[in-house]
Amino acid sequence: MTDNAQQQPPAPTTELPTQYAPADVEAPLYERWVERGYFEADAKSDKPPFTVVIPPPNVTGSLHLGHAFEHTLIDALTRRKRMQGFETLWQPGMDHAGIATQNVVERELGKEGKSRHDLGREAFVERVWQWKGESGGQISGQMRRLGDGVAWSRERFTMDEGLSQAVQTIFKRLFDDELIYRAERIINWCPRCLTAISDIEVEYQDDDGELVSMTYGEGDDTIVVATTRAETMLGDTAVAVHPDDERYKHLVGKEIRLPLTDRSIPVVADEHVDPEFGTGAVKVTPAHDPNDFEIGRRHGLPSLTIMDEHAVITAHGPFQGLDRLEARSAIVAALRAEGRIVAEKRPYVHSVGHCSRCKTTVEPRLSMQWWVKVGPLAKAAGDAVRDGRVKIHPQEMEKRYFDWVDNLHDWCISRQLWWGHRIPVWYGPNGEVVCVGPDDEAPTGEGWHQDTDVLDTWFSSGLWPFSTLGWPEQTESLAKFYPNSVLVTGYDILFFWVARMMMFGLYAMDGTPPFHTIALHGMVRDQFGKKMSKSFGNAVNPLDWMDKYGSDALRFTLARGANPGVDVPIGEDWVQGSRNFANKIWNATRFALMNGATVEGPLPDASRMSAADRWILSRLNSVVAEVDAFYDDFQFAKLSDALFHFAWDEVFDWYVELSKTTFQAGSEPAEVSKRVLGEVLDVTLKLLHPVVPFVTETLWTTLTGGESVVIADWPKAVSVPGADTPGGFRDADAEREIETLQSVITEVRRFRADQGLQPGQRVPARLELGGTALAPHEAAIRQLLRLQPEGEDFSATATLPVSGATVALDLSGTIDVAAERKRLAKDLAAAEKEKAQAQGKLGNEAFLAKAPDKVVDGIRARLAKADEDIARIQAQLDRLPQA
Repeated sequence: MTDNAQQQPPAPTTELPTQYAPADVEAPLYERWVERGYFEADAKSDKPPFTVVIPPPNVTGSLHLGHAFEHTLIDALTRRKRMQGFETLWQPGMDHAGIATQNVVERELGKEGKSRHDLGREAFVERVWQWKGESGGQISGQMRRLGDGVAWSRERFTMDEGLSQAVQTIFKRLFDDELIYRAERIINWCPRCLTAISDIEVEYQDDDGELVSMTYGEGDDTIVVATTRAETMLGDTAVAVHPDDERYKHLVGKEIRLPLTDRSIPVVADEHVDPEFGTGAVKVTPAHDPNDFEIGRRHGLPSLTIMDEHAVITAHGPFQGLDRLEARSAIVAALRAEGRIVAEKRPYVHSVGHCSRCKTTVEPRLSMQWWVKVGPLAKAAGDAVRDGRVKIHPQEMEKRYFDWVDNLHDWCISRQLWWGHRIPVWYGPNGEVVCVGPDDEAPTGEGWHQDTDVLDTWFSSGLWPFSTLGWPEQTESLAKFYPNSVLVTGYDILFFWVARMMMFGLYAMDGTPPFHTIALHGMVRDQFGKKMSKSFGNAVNPLDWMDKYGSDALRFTLARGANPGVDVPIGEDWVQGSRNFANKIWNATRFALMNGATVEGPLPDASRMSAADRWILSRLNSVVAEVDAFYDDFQFAKLSDALFHFAWDEVFDWYVELSKTTFQAGSEPAEVSKRVLGEVLDVTLKLLHPVVPFVTETLWTTLTGGESVVIADWPKAVSVPGADTPGGFRDADAEREIETLQSVITEVRRFRADQGLQPGQRVPARLELGGTALAPHEAAIRQLLRLQPEGEDFSATATLPVSGATVALDLSGTIDVAAERKRLAKDLAAAEKEKAQAQGKLGNEAFLAKAPDKVVDGIRARLAKADEDIARIQAQLDRLPQA
């Protein structure tokens, strides 16, 4: 904590503006928190650690609703833990985002009429660093807008010096342990980004294509094959059939002519072929299909690369120089001219892989690349969850995790880019291969050169939980804050990021996993459950909603929808509702302060408290326990909902309203209620703070005069002198008494509304409370229900027996009974007609036999609704006096 944190807070004031203005409050408050060092973490502290890393956003990125959602959840967790007395570290930073960042800078160069090749590698990388310094990382400022309580002094970047050393160190160790190797394999190639990409960076979607069936060979040696990628036939080196397929046994081992070329290719028997699919024969293109590559390896087939890195045909012949899609059409036309097309199906909808960054169709391509041998690493990652060292929450997500790590293929980690961590391998003039660690001298001399590729971005971000703490050095921060307490992230990057961190953490940190718990959340969707996308026209900039309604409103809306592992719908009207909640908190606290609510001194003895005082303190302790349990189970939606209903319904709508009667009466009961109200607001604001930090900070410091709720103690169960119980004060009798009071008030309010009375309209009434627990509450009942004492001419025109008491009302001067009876009789007739129609249909066997279940269910629902309406209207009629 900085010296500023030791400064004395301003003198408390009980005055608040009449309205809450988030725009005037949020930015100054956040800067004050940062200046005072509240979010920093001390590795020398003797407090227990609580560590969370930020899923590092791309340096090219800006805050979107997914970020806002995830950051809200992490911030809520860390703010609570800080208040609970943990040395809390929320580690910030950004990812260098290799392909995305290189694309951004290359587009800028394109505007100048240049390419990266015009600059050369060193100058281009320098240009990227320049862009990063000037334009990258705008998301950091947006995180401040949201209220992220991260330790800014520890901010890291995956290409900074320390993290680069970590990358080089682990590459060297994996290389020496023969867990990194170089080999020629089929990879996913993006012709736009001009680099290999991993399997999980490929997005599959159904595209309209074509399925072409064509003949290979001549005469009796003819065989039919089908393909959606006719252009790849130029690289065919075999046709494969199943060994047991009698149709083709006479051809196995023979050579047949490959059309449009001067080559012949063999027919091979391979069990991979499904004899029931299509013709039972498949063309084999080992250099351009992963399955064909494996067939080629089994049969010793040559691999012919027939496209360059831009997916342009390089095979000699009339198609050379054509783009792959141009070549596809030209080749089909040429085959048609030779009479070799047996069938054509257009459109043929099939799943096609696209680059997740630029959406270009991915091309399988044989290429020399660097790979991680994931077998032993993935086994360790699976075992850590199976033996309980790491918990996945919700638990049902474990299956997806195991399905992935138990079936991982070796990971292609090289990328044909200039921006990124360059592979630390040098090649010598005589075929030497030297891997260089951070403390090694790179070989020099004629003929030596470094590998030109860089590492996959996920390689460096996989080290994030320990590289950000100083690894490979054995730093105090690493000893204090590793392993992380929890990882909060979306289920969509369980495979991209989480599995890689598990593999690298266990490998680098001697079997210690990178975190104790993986808490997975869903994706943010629009209010109809549809994925948000610019192309759908439903994408939302969270900054717009923060500008309009305040950051707290957005945060509370997101948290209130956050059920573990489940997608989160969100609409603007929900954010507006959360803004109304913030205003409600503000207005209720302002009322309390104006009426003397205080936190000064101990709570009064229970014997001096009213039933309402004891009720609200008892309910408060229940909510404290609920909220703690929900936090520990990552149930953000449930804890937010519990706080919403407690604060709005019980504190503001009931206790504050009941307190008004006490305050007006004055004397000792008023002083007691002022202290109780202060206590309730103190605890409630603390409970709300992790989710809605700005409004609660303003209100809590005004109420208590404390320095900041950020560093206040997290609430525990409240104790009451003279009535303490294990686990804090509870009073079941007071809860029942106030519940009875609530039922009376609610029932009479409903009756008033049914009769069309205005909320503020006063009605003469006689209260017969007898020996019930309601007797002490007559003044409150009259005030809350706008009931005035009966006069000399009082006539009970409506009598309501409620909860052992009787409320008699004189409505003679407030409503036209005859008109009201006429209106209700009309409504009753309509409801009875609706019931008769529904019963008629449900009693018609012929109708029921033909009608769809959905229609029948709808009619049953209509019948149930009609019954409810009849009962309600009849009750209203029964309560009315006779005209």
